[in-house]
Amino acid sequence: MADHTILESSASQMIDARHQLQQWYNVRVQGQGEQTLVFCNGLGCSQEIWQYLTPRLVTRYQLVLFDYPGTGEATPDAYDVDRHVTLQAYAQDVVSICHTLGLQQVTIVGHSVGASIALLAAVQAPTLVSSLVLLTPSPYFMNEPGYYGGFEREDVEQLLALMDQSYESWASLLASLLVGSQNPATLGEQLNGYFCQADPVITKSFARLTFLSDIRSEVPHVPMRTLVLQCKHDVAAPEEVGEYLLQHLPQGVLVSMQATGHCPHLSAPLETLTAIEAFLKND
Repeated sequence: MADHTILESSASQMIDARHQLQQWYNVRVQGQGEQTLVFCNGLGCSQEIWQYLTPRLVTRYQLVLFDYPGTGEATPDAYDVDRHVTLQAYAQDVVSICHTLGLQQVTIVGHSVGASIALLAAVQAPTLVSSLVLLTPSPYFMNEPGYYGGFEREDVEQLLALMDQSYESWASLLASLLVGSQNPATLGEQLNGYFCQADPVITKSFARLTFLSDIRSEVPHVPMRTLVLQCKHDVAAPEEVGEYLLQHLPQGVLVSMQATGHCPHLSAPLETLTAIEAFLKND
C-alpha cells in the first residue's frame, strides 16, 4: 500500500513538473509524425517565427515549439537572472523540455543563435538528438585573425550600446541588417515586430550572449548529421562561416541557398522547406 502511494505521488510530481515546464516556456506540440522536430528560435523571436514552415511540416512530423524567457508567451518565471548567463543554460532548457515530454531521437531545428543553442544541446545530450538542422548558424559572430565571423568587435559594441540608448532604434536597425536589402522591407518590419514584442531587459542580456559567445570549440564534438543552410549576402553568417562549419562538423552537410539575408524561414520558406525535407529523408 505504501509503495502504491509513493508511485502515485511520484507520478503526480512528474505531471506537475511537465505542466510547469510547458507553462514556463509556452511549449506547444503539434502533429502526429514518428519523427520529432524541436524548434529553437533566433534572438528576440517567439515560436511564431516558424509560421511559414510549420503548416507543411506538421502533416509529416511531430513539432515541438516553445518560447525563450522574455519572448512570446513564456512566463516571467522562466527567466533566471543567475542561470541564463550562458548559451549552455538555454541549451539545458531545450534538453529539459525534451526529457519532460519523454522525447527520444529528436531533430533540433535552430536559427541563428538558436542554431548555437541546438548545437550545444546536442553536445549536452547526444543520445537525445539524432540530427540537427541549422539555419544561418554561426559559432562566433566576430572577426579574429584566421576567422571571419562578419562583425568587428567595435561594431558589436556599438550595436549593444544602441540597445541601452534606444531599444526601438536597435530593433529597427538589426532587423533591417538581418533581412538584407535584397528582400522586401516588409520582412524587416515583421522581424522588427518580433523584437519589439520581446522583453527589452531580457533581450539585452540575450543579445550580449548572442554576439559575444564563442562556441567554436564545441563544433567538433557534434557527432550527429548536421545540415547547415547558408544564405547569400548574410551579414551575420557569411559564406566563410559556412565553410568553417563544414570543415569542423564531423557529419556536416552544407547547402548554399539562393535565398539572401539571415532569415530564410521568412524570406524563402519554400526553398528552406525543400532543403530541410531532403535532409530529413536521409536521416
